[in-house]
Amino acid sequence: MRPLWLCRVCAAAWPCPPARLLLGMEYRRDPVALSVYMAGCLFDATADLINLNPSPAPSPADLFDRFLAWTARRRT
Repeated sequence: MRPLWLCRVCAAAWPCPPARLLLGMEYRRDPVALSVYMAGCLFDATADLINLNPSPAPSPADLFDRFLAWTARRRT
C-alpha cells in the first residue's frame, strides 16, 4: 500500500517475509533483475516515506536492509 509501503495482505512493512519469498520465486532465474526492481522500490519508498514523516526521516541503513540487503542472500 503506497505511500505507506505496507503489505496489502498482512499490513507489515513491505516487502514482508512472504512478499520476499514470492519475489524470490518470481525472480529466481534473474536475481540481478530482482535487485534492480528492489532498488527502484527503495528509491520510490524513500521519497514517499520522507514526505509522510520527515522528522525523523527513515534511516537510510534501515531502508537499505528492508529493500535491498535481502536480495543479495545466496539462493540454493
